Amino acid sequence: MRANETSSDGAWQGDNPMNHALPLLIIQTILVMFVSRTLAFFLKPLRQPRVVAEIIGGILLGPSGIGRNKTFMHTVFPSWSTPILESVASIGLLFYLFLVGLELDLRTINRSGKRAFNIAVAGISLPFLFAIGVTFLLQKVIHFNSETHKVSYFQLFIFLGVSLSITAFPVLARILAELKLLTTQVGETAMAAAAFNDVAAWVLLALAIALAGGGEHRNGVLTSILVLLSGVAFVVFMLFVIRPLMERISLRCSRENEVLDEMFICLTLAGVMLSGFMTDLIGIHSIFGAFVFGLTIPRGGEFASRVTKRIEDFVSNLMLPLYFASSGLKTDVGKLQGVVEWGILLLVIGMACVGKILGTFVVAVICTMPVRESLTLGVLMNTKGLVELIVLNIGKEKKVLNDEMFTILVLMAIFTTFITTPAVVAIYKPSRQRRSGNPPPLTDTQEKLRILACIHGTGNIPSLINFIESVRATNKSSKIKLYVMQLTELTDSSSSILMVRSSRKSGFPFINRFQKGTMQEAFRACGQVGQVTVHHLTSISSLSTIHEDICHIAEEKGVAMIILPFHKRWRGEDEETIEDIGQRWREVNQRVLQSAPCSVAVLVNRGVGRRYEQRVETSATPGKKVCIIFVGGPDDRKVLELGSRMAEHPAIRLSVVRFNLHNEGTFRDQEHSYNTSTSASDNNMENEKELDEVALNEFKTKWLGAVEYIENDTVNIANEVLAIGRVKEYELVIVGKGHQLLNSTGMIDIKDSQLEHAELGPIGDLLTSSAQGITSSVLVIQGQHLINSSETSLRTSRAMSIVINTIPESSV
Repeated sequence: MRANETSSDGAWQGDNPMNHALPLLIIQTILVMFVSRTLAFFLKPLRQPRVVAEIIGGILLGPSGIGRNKTFMHTVFPSWSTPILESVASIGLLFYLFLVGLELDLRTINRSGKRAFNIAVAGISLPFLFAIGVTFLLQKVIHFNSETHKVSYFQLFIFLGVSLSITAFPVLARILAELKLLTTQVGETAMAAAAFNDVAAWVLLALAIALAGGGEHRNGVLTSILVLLSGVAFVVFMLFVIRPLMERISLRCSRENEVLDEMFICLTLAGVMLSGFMTDLIGIHSIFGAFVFGLTIPRGGEFASRVTKRIEDFVSNLMLPLYFASSGLKTDVGKLQGVVEWGILLLVIGMACVGKILGTFVVAVICTMPVRESLTLGVLMNTKGLVELIVLNIGKEKKVLNDEMFTILVLMAIFTTFITTPAVVAIYKPSRQRRSGNPPPLTDTQEKLRILACIHGTGNIPSLINFIESVRATNKSSKIKLYVMQLTELTDSSSSILMVRSSRKSGFPFINRFQKGTMQEAFRACGQVGQVTVHHLTSISSLSTIHEDICHIAEEKGVAMIILPFHKRWRGEDEETIEDIGQRWREVNQRVLQSAPCSVAVLVNRGVGRRYEQRVETSATPGKKVCIIFVGGPDDRKVLELGSRMAEHPAIRLSVVRFNLHNEGTFRDQEHSYNTSTSASDNNMENEKELDEVALNEFKTKWLGAVEYIENDTVNIANEVLAIGRVKEYELVIVGKGHQLLNSTGMIDIKDSQLEHAELGPIGDLLTSSAQGITSSVLVIQGQHLINSSETSLRTSRAMSIVINTIPESSV
């Protein structure tokens, strides 16, 4: 065995790679990632943060799980590899704590006032008071090895008090985001209190490390004082010298100066390691230096975002699980053999929960928060996580905690974090008042027409603006209130929390990724031409629940229509050039269509799919031709409502093509028929036809001579629809989603029982499918559908993570 060598000579030379550092580290990393990711997958339905899976995964790989097999331990985790694994894991931990400091916004404490400060102080003080008695009991029951290292009462008290009182800010932020509580009063107070708690915990941890280190020397008290003074001097130097320097660097960084940015990013990464070295030199753990350096980076700018995105995936997904694995190798549940040890575990868990929850609850009630919200806040503040594990590892490294005490506190951290989400869901169920009545019709001129438009990025803006320009009215009595919602996926990465902070200050979390002011200028120009008021919103949520945010805002604002971007976008006239943002975003559209409280329009962009530029066309092109395809049914009648608004616009040339269905069943495909649950009885069909005739007659009477009206008695609707889409005469084709007549009579030639885009309906799918030669953009409209009570309850109880920044009531 040549364990001191990095790499092996290879199996063909008779050398075992597992006896060398680098090959063994690769195997260890792969194993750790596999176990942690597998556990995260199984815990996801329970809505547990990933840190829980990583901690449990580390324990399972240690002597409490698979590591009980001695052969496995000697082969995969031999004792000589432990320092190598811990060194690599510590590098990842160093950069992760830098990201934690980068996430933490100290100004949040000031903005939240005295209430968050008082709640944080109570949440720290009561667990520390409980730690006085628990420490005394532990020294009597848990036998510390006084022959090798004598642990004083005060040292153990400080480490135990920090362990019981700490709140894991990064984990808490992700739990709040997952539960859609970030922008509620509870969420904002919890974030502010956790921010103060985090800073206080690091100060107390530095104190504990100084005391633990000083205790090893003859002049222990003097050494501890020197360490603390040096630590204070380091923090002052970083905040008053390095922070202004980093602010200047952040201002100089821009997308136009890539070389300069790369240099500054490299210097920043080197600064993380240098800061860690300095605090280690002082006698405080190196992670403290990385954390403080993270506090010096200005928030909300391009520089912080770029630094975060450069390192977060590598650190969080690869390096950090190694730290949990190294911690799990030290955790041996088998050490808790007697009733006394398990009793101590229950006592510590009880003291941690009661101290944190009770202290927070009492002060929150005194601060006039409702009882249910106060209790929820207490549960949230009891969240532990990585920071807790760091404290415990340092305590074990300094020999303040022995094996039994270390295992007890690790299990306490897992339990308190695991119960947070289920407890909050059970306690706090915010109620939402529903708007009474139906949303106003698209032709209502008595008040502003309210439209909610969702976008994924800048690529959706040109088509959206052109559409709004087409439906805006020219008379001053009819106005449009446009809500533009940026949809952003919430992930486990640090950049998600940075986006949340940014979106609470401005309507667009990605504003710094665009040329300065481009997005606002585009919508401002849109409003200058017509009576359009623009409001910016942001939804940061997981894709599985983001539709709840959309539907909640639509209901709360009383919008008449939701506009969704199609998940595919054609970037030029060549229809094979497609940008597909993914199946998961398509599923978001499908869920919105199923549960929306108003009409929904899916915009398939072909005509203006080019790359977004500084100048955006802000007025409809003179003579722009739009075609409405009318077959029949409530969705098609909603299309006529939209057509009435377009007909008012002087730059729109509107055509309505009405297909008459006479030859039922003649053109049904011999192998497949298109039958859905929406097929109505004969009586209902007759009623629908009467309603169609009334709507068409009203439309023709109102717009006689202004709109081209075409009656089409074709026997093959599919060919006629394709012909309309293929000609370059129409820039936009508008169709309804549901066509009961087509579904029941088979008047459209369907070659496959499964539509390529079922959410667009038969005609919308035909106009959007590949290899059809379509050049026109397509708008597919679904009218308001009834929603059952369970869907309503789900939508209104969880749609909480909207960040709204309203522009004043004036055209923008």
